[in-house]
Amino acid sequence: MNKEQVRNRIGEIGIIPSIRVSSAADAVFAAEAVAGSGIPIVEVTMTVPGAIQVIGELTRSNPSLVVGAGTLFDVETADRCLDAGAKFLTTTGLNLEIVAFALKEETVVFPGALTPSEIIMAWKAGADFVKVFPCSAVGGAHYIKTLKSPLPHVHLIASGGVNQQTAAHFIHAGATAVGIGHDLIQPDAIKRREVGWIRELASRYVQMVREARGQE
Repeated sequence: MNKEQVRNRIGEIGIIPSIRVSSAADAVFAAEAVAGSGIPIVEVTMTVPGAIQVIGELTRSNPSLVVGAGTLFDVETADRCLDAGAKFLTTTGLNLEIVAFALKEETVVFPGALTPSEIIMAWKAGADFVKVFPCSAVGGAHYIKTLKSPLPHVHLIASGGVNQQTAAHFIHAGATAVGIGHDLIQPDAIKRREVGWIRELASRYVQMVREARGQE
């Protein structure tokens, strides 16, 4: 899958599940549960033990799954993630070195940013999307709506505070996609290996995004 296809898939689905768990086995379980529920995208954060190996395992066993690397801090780690099969790179804050690296490698990238200045800087640097984080701390969906007024051309991903009560509001406000962590991948569901629980939540989020976009 090339860069354009990955970018289109993220825009089409509109949901990026972020896997931030305490073991590699938990991460693989969570990713495979999500993949079987209509969300063929996962972000494996570098806080997961053995995260790069998890990316490699997931890309080998699930070729149709778009696996990305999150919470990246340096180009060296980003490079290792690409070698393992990552299809997109994302950071918590604005890291222009990783944006430049992703452009060179023809890889989808969405750095984290919060202020209008950071968002504009990220977009002008060549980001495919800009992850607004932590969104809930600065007004949630209202903040996204405020940003989209002067920046209608910037593709924003709302992250931080996205849950079943707020997901549709972020899409209505103009977010291209939403990043969801433990509100989709529940710790208890991971602990109990409850595939059905995760898939039920995933199906709900898929439906919310579709309805918010007026697709159904």
